[in-house]
Amino acid sequence: MDFALALASISFLLAVGWGPLLIRLLRRYNIGKRIRIDGPSGHQIKLGTPTMGGLMIVVPVLLITLGLNIYNLVQGTLVGRSILVPLGVMVVYALIGAVDDLAGVRGVRQGEGLTARQKIVVEVILTFFIALVLHFGLGLRSVAIPGVKEKIDIGLFYIPVAMFVVIGASNAVNFTDGLDGLAGIITASAFAAYGVIAFLQGQIYLVRFCFTVVGASFAFLWYNAHPAQLFMGDTGSLALGATLGTVALMTGQWLLLPVVALVPVAEVLSVIIQVLYFKYTKRRYGQGRRVFKMAPLHHHFELLGWSETQVVQRFWLVELMAAMAGVALALV
Repeated sequence: MDFALALASISFLLAVGWGPLLIRLLRRYNIGKRIRIDGPSGHQIKLGTPTMGGLMIVVPVLLITLGLNIYNLVQGTLVGRSILVPLGVMVVYALIGAVDDLAGVRGVRQGEGLTARQKIVVEVILTFFIALVLHFGLGLRSVAIPGVKEKIDIGLFYIPVAMFVVIGASNAVNFTDGLDGLAGIITASAFAAYGVIAFLQGQIYLVRFCFTVVGASFAFLWYNAHPAQLFMGDTGSLALGATLGTVALMTGQWLLLPVVALVPVAEVLSVIIQVLYFKYTKRRYGQGRRVFKMAPLHHHFELLGWSETQVVQRFWLVELMAAMAGVALALV
């Protein structure tokens, strides 16, 4: 754990150090100039803020993890194969997000990026292969249930479950990324919780990976704190969410993900509830009605009168309590 915490500091310093260069590059190529902001009217001032800030997290994590595991990767050891999985997921989903971010800036659908159908098709195909690697490559096939001593083997059913967890987590964090500092601090807290869970299981390589992500996420928050100098974009939110889901699967404690990542889960559920209720009332009454003033959930609280910083800080407090509860349940 001491080395893992040191890695968090190293990744923080590395990410903070190259942050100004990344921001200058994004501004130079107008990455973010035409990004459309869906939210309260006060958010229009954010138009033009650079996006694809997730690179500030992904690049240091990639460099540090590869540097630490060169021997294991070359020798093809179990640790080498294992660490490649969350790292590979992060890179793959970062590429999906980068394509979406760039499409939003320079594509045909400027300001909107790829369609939801295009993204989900790509995610399903790639995540299917990820699930196969987890199941057949790493031999993962079970689930841990709080209060039950032995893990339960679910066999091939693990593959669709793993796909659902990874895709669900990636899109949950994506919906959470809407306020300055929100997605970064929430995911950092969730990764720290799973880092502790991995430590309790003796998966030291996974502990180090999780805290490397935590350090890089803190560095991103240095520039994403209100008022933000850059946004995470899909490059970061999809990558962090998918990687969090993968880490949860590798610990076997993926049933605790809705607890550990309570805020992202609440965000995506608010969108689902809003859409389904609107369609139901429109079909039944001829006019769509809404449960929330606006979805995702953080916008609802903004329209209730909370300031942006209040929403972020209060959501973070909830997330911290949820993360601690998740670790506690993992100990049961």
